[in-house]
Amino acid sequence: MSLENSEVVAQLNRLLAFELTSIDQYTAHSRRYEDMGLNKLYEHINLEIEHERAHADLLIRRMLFLGGRPDMDRRQEHSIADDVPTMLSNDLALERNNAKTLREVIDFCEGADDFVTRDMLVGILKDTEEDHAYWLRQQLELIDRIGLELYLQAQM
Repeated sequence: MSLENSEVVAQLNRLLAFELTSIDQYTAHSRRYEDMGLNKLYEHINLEIEHERAHADLLIRRMLFLGGRPDMDRRQEHSIADDVPTMLSNDLALERNNAKTLREVIDFCEGADDFVTRDMLVGILKDTEEDHAYWLRQQLELIDRIGLELYLQAQM
């Protein structure tokens, strides 16, 4: 593996740690939602777990193509919560940190002239910012607007 590829793989492993952390945190939160009877939240977050798995799969496949090795053990610090607003806030914070790191790695790939990886990461960033982070912000705004009790009732 070339030095340039090994540097790209190291950056992709940074991102993989976020995807794996997201899978872990969202799994814990979705099961908590299910246990609380909040089926709409459970179903939505469970779907997000699949999106995060797909992102991780893309990263792993790209690392293998570049001759690298995915680090499946590394994680970011995660925050498992017990109440709905905190779970949503923690998930949003994780998404924002992931988006920040994605932007950094996109810039790195541009500088390394690896536009294939860059384009793949732009797609992941779009999913991260325009889909999940946006939805999480909406949920927190709904709680602020209608109150937690009405929000929770709507999620049953």
